[in-house]
Amino acid sequence: MTHDITTQKELRRLFWLYHPDMPRKKIKNYSGNGHMHVTDTRVAWCDFVDSMSRDGTISEELASRATLD
Repeated sequence: MTHDITTQKELRRLFWLYHPDMPRKKIKNYSGNGHMHVTDTRVAWCDFVDSMSRDGTISEELASRATLD
């Protein structure tokens, strides 16, 4: 089966296209030595990736390794 989206870069671009109101600003992570997206953005990302995988738009392998950064 071929999938429409094959790279993380394409997946991220599509996520931001579909979610223009999500905050892109990062906050300090829990240990204080790095940065992460806010919870709402991270949850929307997980839902988006799961949805794309279930629809067959991306492979399960891409879904399992895809990160927002």
